[in-house]
Amino acid sequence: MRGISFWFFMTAVVYVTLGMIWGIVMAATGDHRLAAAHAHLNLVGWVTLALFGIYYHLVPQAGEHVLAKLHFAVATAGVVLIVPGIAMALSGAGELLAKVGSVLTLASMLLFAVVVFRSRKTADVPEGRTVEQGLVQSA
Repeated sequence: MRGISFWFFMTAVVYVTLGMIWGIVMAATGDHRLAAAHAHLNLVGWVTLALFGIYYHLVPQAGEHVLAKLHFAVATAGVVLIVPGIAMALSGAGELLAKVGSVLTLASMLLFAVVVFRSRKTADVPEGRTVEQGLVQSA
């Protein structure tokens, strides 16, 4: 795994590791007030980013476009803002960060939808081959 797929997956691994540590701390202290933020770190940070990484690994042509790099930046910023934002909202410190993180997370998914749509013609084409006029031909 390399390129953008590696960065999505590696970032997801960092998030799940932090999520596991946070879960252990919550269990050890019995303080589960921030469980919703913890859940978002694991679901958006681990699951979603890992799935993005897997897609880019399976469809490497999709990761070669500048849109994939933008997608990574927006997805990462979304997680970095939504998780502490939810923690702040739960603690009564305001909801602005959670709202901004939520919009970025949604924007990340919409960018991913565009990436998937744009790469639909190359997604099933074996490496070393091209798609021309809907037919698979040797390169």
